[in-house]
Amino acid sequence: MTPTPPNGLTSDQAAERLRQEGPNELGVSQRRTLWVMARDVVREPMFLLLMGAGSVYLATGDAHEALILLGFVAIIMTVTVLQERRTDNTLETLRDLSSPRAQVLRDGTVRRVAGRDVVRGDLLLLSEGDRVPADGELVETHELATDESLLTGESEAVSKAPADSVFAGTLVVRGQGTARVGSTGQRTELGRIGQSLQAIGLQASPLRDEVARLTRRLVVVGIALCLLLAALLGLLRGDWLQALLGGITLAMGILPQELPVIMIVFLALAARRLAVQQVLTRRLNAVETLGQTTVLCVDKTGTLTENRMAVAALVAGDQVLETHDLPDAGLPEAFHALLEYAVLASEIDPHDPMEKAFHRLAARQLQGTEHLHPRWDLAREYELSPELLAMTHLWRPQGEVHDVVAAKGAPEAVADLCHLPDAERTRVAEEAARLADRGLRVLGVAKARHRSASQWPDIQHDFDFEWVGLVGLADPLRAEVPAAIAQCRRAGIRVVMITGDHPRTARAIAAQAGIQSDQVLTGEDMASLDAASLSDQVAAVHVFARIKPQQKLALVEALKARGEIVAMTGDGVNDAPALKAAHIGVAMGQRGTDVAREAASLVLLHDDFSAIVHAIEAGRRTFANLRQAMVYTLAVHVPIVCLALLPVLFGLPLVLAPLHIAFLELVIDPACSLVFEAEPAAADLMDQPPRQQTEPLLGASQVWLSLVQGAWVSLVVIGLYVVLMGHDEAVASAGALVFAVLVIANAVLILPSRSRHPAWRRLFSGLTPVSLWVLTGTLLALGAVVLVPPLAQAFGFSTLSAPFAALALILGCALLLPFQLSKRWFG
Repeated sequence: MTPTPPNGLTSDQAAERLRQEGPNELGVSQRRTLWVMARDVVREPMFLLLMGAGSVYLATGDAHEALILLGFVAIIMTVTVLQERRTDNTLETLRDLSSPRAQVLRDGTVRRVAGRDVVRGDLLLLSEGDRVPADGELVETHELATDESLLTGESEAVSKAPADSVFAGTLVVRGQGTARVGSTGQRTELGRIGQSLQAIGLQASPLRDEVARLTRRLVVVGIALCLLLAALLGLLRGDWLQALLGGITLAMGILPQELPVIMIVFLALAARRLAVQQVLTRRLNAVETLGQTTVLCVDKTGTLTENRMAVAALVAGDQVLETHDLPDAGLPEAFHALLEYAVLASEIDPHDPMEKAFHRLAARQLQGTEHLHPRWDLAREYELSPELLAMTHLWRPQGEVHDVVAAKGAPEAVADLCHLPDAERTRVAEEAARLADRGLRVLGVAKARHRSASQWPDIQHDFDFEWVGLVGLADPLRAEVPAAIAQCRRAGIRVVMITGDHPRTARAIAAQAGIQSDQVLTGEDMASLDAASLSDQVAAVHVFARIKPQQKLALVEALKARGEIVAMTGDGVNDAPALKAAHIGVAMGQRGTDVAREAASLVLLHDDFSAIVHAIEAGRRTFANLRQAMVYTLAVHVPIVCLALLPVLFGLPLVLAPLHIAFLELVIDPACSLVFEAEPAAADLMDQPPRQQTEPLLGASQVWLSLVQGAWVSLVVIGLYVVLMGHDEAVASAGALVFAVLVIANAVLILPSRSRHPAWRRLFSGLTPVSLWVLTGTLLALGAVVLVPPLAQAFGFSTLSAPFAALALILGCALLLPFQLSKRWFG
């Protein structure tokens, strides 16, 4: 590393390096451009066919119908783009709020600059509470310690000495220091992890894959029938243009063009509902994938725990006190001195998580007692060192003859300061081990007195210390975690904890959370396993400790290789590769890093672990309701196909054109499907196992239900059309009347499809304000098309008279009875 002058870089040097090496930014944003989002929508086969039909209309000079068809594509693209852009803008706001500032020495003066303007060679001035903006080497330190949990996953603060490294993204929790910047931006450890995300592909949605397979099959069938019908019409009638449009109409009837519209609307509304619960959806497909999750991988620090230390146990003499249920001012007198001296051995305004825990507990328990000393002066500090893992503060009370000395540190180090006899040291070590076995961080506390008139000792060992006791601290479990994990277990979702912490800590937290913890696999053990052995281990082990970032990724890949649908939660940079590789990545928004948020599919804005379970429930509900909507969609396609095919076989004029099918499939059907989206979740939804990957969106019973319901509508509309074409006075209104009956039947079909009760007397039990609005809107839209002359003419119809309109309404509503019977047979 090139030496930096004692006064730091000059402003000109800093500006030149910023120009040459670029800003100190990670550059990991995966924000997609408008072009990429639009391209993904248009590449869908169903939209390509719709655009093809519009192109045929344009080629034949019918620009009116062509523009209407192409307008449907624009609407769908707009919905998708707006949802993703809205999410990206929220993430941009989070990124701006979390952007660090830095103090640097330039031109011999201290300046505060934006983190992005820090350059290689800058001298950083670090103090408690600062977020380190770049990687560097420490030049000077004073009791410096950093929290590297976002980078390594380990929750314990790391003490630093001169020549040690500090890393971008870590937090200074104690002391001060000066560091010379060695790497910025993508060249930092943080940046290298972020860049590794570029090689990891985003996971496809299982439902999207299933729909794509269905679409490919239907495309083949549709094209074959399209060519067959076009050839048949052309040969029989000689009008090849009408034959081509007839073939396209049949193909559009076979292909459910409205399916992407329904999916996008369902997922967008589900994402909006999740946003109310402070869950931000970055990818719409993540909603339904969550509902299929079989394994939920969670990080410990900041995900299961609060990522803050709290005093969990106090040991004074032979007495042990658990503090989790301790009322305010309820601390027994025997423990007052222990807490008093733990506070005196801490900074006055601390950033260290453990010292903050001492201050919080003292504020609750010692307020109004003689054990708090806000007016004492801190006269001398003895730093923690690698040789002695303890620190000492010397306090000067006003008007007192003696100074008060307080020390805290590793139990064995403090015991050594107190010169405890061997038997007492053994007892202290055993008690500390018992606390450590519970996953607690254990500190010893000691006290001493020193005459104010005497010279201060040079080393801590020269004080005459007296042992006070032990303090056990823990990163407390989030209150909502045990209930949320229990609900996951009932739902058949296996919860796996992956952490960089010590196995003992990991086992203790897992036990508190309700995660099976009889086996713990460490990163060192994992490194010695081959692929087959690792596959066996991930199937049996629920707790993984001392795991490195690349091993988190390997665990996710091993679970996926076993056929699991994997959701991964995390907040640190070390979680980002696994977040992106998982089928669904869930990042913590408040404490999470930009890298983690960019890699994830969902972001929890309030870091509420139970929101993950609510999101899984929302995913299951969305899929269940989407299945009902698909049953409905398939049912309404049957009469459309029949109306496109059977008139040819009977030698009758064609009833439907591409515009009519577009109106049905991209306006009426999605509107009716909104009723299914509003369906509440079943009471036992989260007591059922996840849907198997081999389970289709539509099973045999659902397909038969759709076909039978569609057959009833086909029978009525085809029969009506044949009868009307046999009466000269009704021929002009035949097309409009058949279309009206078809639309009314589609609207009425939502009632039995939606009702969970088979009995006729409960037919309308599922009728809600949403379904009433949809039914009303559908009838109004239909009325406009068949009763308003300009609109009827645009659709190629003659306006219906009042008797014919009433007949259409009666026939459409009369289908309620066979629909309900079909529901009872196959529902």
